Amino acid sequence: MRPVVAMITDFGLKDGFVGAMKGVILSINPHVQIVDISHQVEPFQIVQGALLLRAHFSYFPKGTCFLCVVDPGVGSERLPLIVRAGDYTFVGPHNGLFDLALRSIGQSPRAYRIEKYALPAPNQTFHGRDVFAPACAHLTVGLDPLEVGSPVEYSFLLPWEEPFREGQWLVGRVVYFDHFGNCVTNLPCGSYEEGTFRSYRLKVVSHFLQGKKGSPALVCGSFGLMELFLPMDSAKERLGVRLGEEVKVRPASGAPECRDA
Repeated sequence: MRPVVAMITDFGLKDGFVGAMKGVILSINPHVQIVDISHQVEPFQIVQGALLLRAHFSYFPKGTCFLCVVDPGVGSERLPLIVRAGDYTFVGPHNGLFDLALRSIGQSPRAYRIEKYALPAPNQTFHGRDVFAPACAHLTVGLDPLEVGSPVEYSFLLPWEEPFREGQWLVGRVVYFDHFGNCVTNLPCGSYEEGTFRSYRLKVVSHFLQGKKGSPALVCGSFGLMELFLPMDSAKERLGVRLGEEVKVRPASGAPECRDA
């Protein structure tokens, strides 16, 4: 099977940055298959990129190299890394972007600082093209990470807040808005009796059209997290939802325990 490189960035498509990275990869390995997961991460929003990566990486073939660049610290002292865990390789900045995916894999990551194969560059503002793309491409032609860099200790850096118990409720927060205006929370999918948001009592449903038109509800979404939504509408726009707002759920009897407040 052709090697696969899957990309997540906050570059958008206007300025040609994604195309330049692909050009570098194909110049090194013209046989690679490149898949765009998303280039619409909001600028500098590392948590968004981390959520997208965790939601989608496991659906890719074993051996996929995930080239991920949401890098507000480009050119600074943050490390350029190759990280291996489970059946996958991750290439990008050491800023927490890989943390959620690595935690879901559940194995100790092996990290390497990228030290070789960077392109000659007139500046330090485009490591996606000049450092990460060539490193990822050289891995797809069979180089070992030790041939590209040296081992370093991986640190988990993402400012990620887990839900907590408050009496009979599990308290989470809105962490992401999808294309439809659904409000993704940090509450894991599970068995819940009901939820609350502001003054709303939320019904927990199994699909979007089970909700009552005009009334917010909760559903287990495609990110593996509970989502606040309005049927056939944007909960974000209609309700003016903001990142960080609290959403509470009442677990059904026998649901897993979470930490106390």
